[in-house]
Amino acid sequence: MRIFDPHIHMTSRTTDDYEAMYAAGVRAVVEPAFWLGQPRTSPASVLDYFDSLLGWEPFRAAQYGIAHHCTLALNPKEAGDPRCTPVLDELPRYLVKDNVVAVGEIGYDSMTPAEDAAFAAQLQLAADHGLPVLVHTPHRDKLAGLRRTLDVVRESALPMDRVLVDHLNETTVKEASDSGCWLGFSVYPDTKMDEERMVAILRAHGPDRVLVNSAADWGRSDPLKTRKVADLMLAEGFTEDDVDRVLWRNPVAFYGLSGRLNLDVPATDGTHDGNSILRGAPRDEPRPAGASATEA
Repeated sequence: MRIFDPHIHMTSRTTDDYEAMYAAGVRAVVEPAFWLGQPRTSPASVLDYFDSLLGWEPFRAAQYGIAHHCTLALNPKEAGDPRCTPVLDELPRYLVKDNVVAVGEIGYDSMTPAEDAAFAAQLQLAADHGLPVLVHTPHRDKLAGLRRTLDVVRESALPMDRVLVDHLNETTVKEASDSGCWLGFSVYPDTKMDEERMVAILRAHGPDRVLVNSAADWGRSDPLKTRKVADLMLAEGFTEDDVDRVLWRNPVAFYGLSGRLNLDVPATDGTHDGNSILRGAPRDEPRPAGASATEA
């Protein structure tokens, strides 16, 4: 089984997670830019984070046989903080980087005018750079947030079929699907979706344009939720082709819209900018970096 986790915050995870993910079948990930859990105090902090998503994190992933790409943006949680909004002026020089496969996460947290402005500006940046977008829908007032999100996208220069609307649930999936956007579901231990609800949605709505992710941030989360969804799909009568479509081909198709998706794991030496994640004797596993991430 091959798995592509299309939204996972690996900065908050350990190398043990990478090892477990590889053993579970994960061969590719996309890491969206998000917040730290506490406010950043300057644009420089955000830009250092962008640099880590373009350098250190792909290096860490490659050590464990996983291809790593990212999406970059000023995230909704910080879009209203004047200490961070100058990041919008810096984004164009980052959006031309090869490993950036979308603009994101963008969208709404509290649905403020400042978030409106940042959302619209970054949709335009995506259109200017030929990139799709990953949209964060708010955790509160989800249906109202989705409707406002779709209205802003419709007013932008970006076609609906280049938009992945994430954090969907039973109350928002139909309107999101009717819009023509791609459909993202974050599966968590306690909140958002769980495996059973996700499989029920797939049974009701089918696998078309559906992407399942673990998000796996610094709160209580599980980077193996994608595999658990796949296993439950098979147990509930979905075919192996259905699983491959949802857990591999759909994310490949969406992020492939960038023209930059490369599923080969880059060969690395032992260090990145002089730093190593190696401690003690080398492990017998995982598979050496440099082989294709598409190998099951």
